[in-house]
Amino acid sequence: MNPSAPEAGRARHLALIGGRGCGKSLVTTRLAERYPDFRRLELDALIVAAAGGRPVAQIVAEEGWPGFRDLEYTVLKTATETSDRAFVDCGGGIVVDLDDAGREIYSERKAEILRSRCRVVYLRCDSDLLAARIKGDPNRPTLSAQESFHALMERREDWYSRTAHRVIEAGALASDELAAEIAGWFFEDDPDQ
Repeated sequence: MNPSAPEAGRARHLALIGGRGCGKSLVTTRLAERYPDFRRLELDALIVAAAGGRPVAQIVAEEGWPGFRDLEYTVLKTATETSDRAFVDCGGGIVVDLDDAGREIYSERKAEILRSRCRVVYLRCDSDLLAARIKGDPNRPTLSAQESFHALMERREDWYSRTAHRVIEAGALASDELAAEIAGWFFEDDPDQ
């Protein structure tokens, strides 16, 4: 449990956050297979749909990261308004907005939605491991021309931890192990399961 984060209570949704390549998609897939009463919401896929089918890289190329982050906020807000229970696979930048100079800042608006509507788990992994996992993936646009991936992940570390109700060291765990640990925590006080 992250002592600085608010209590999760009995939120209807479970959201996974963390850097690119930490396993959010695999784990939410495993959870949805085990708990079919929950929908699996992949935010990047919902963003692509909201953008008329344009891939993430194209959205970023045409609207910049600020445009993408605004669309991400709108999609997160809409997707989590439903009372249907869901496992939410968040993109790596869910905790990010941009200031007027284009620098990354903590996204209070997205963090507030996550904390109030979901129980949030941060899948923490070493940035070297994340970089190795995503190397050469053409579907992931470059995050910054000025900063390294490692520098970005170092800055975001505090933001992920600040947003999460629970932090799990995920680097050495298989997706099935992560899913089991997360489900145990998420459902431990849930009378509906």
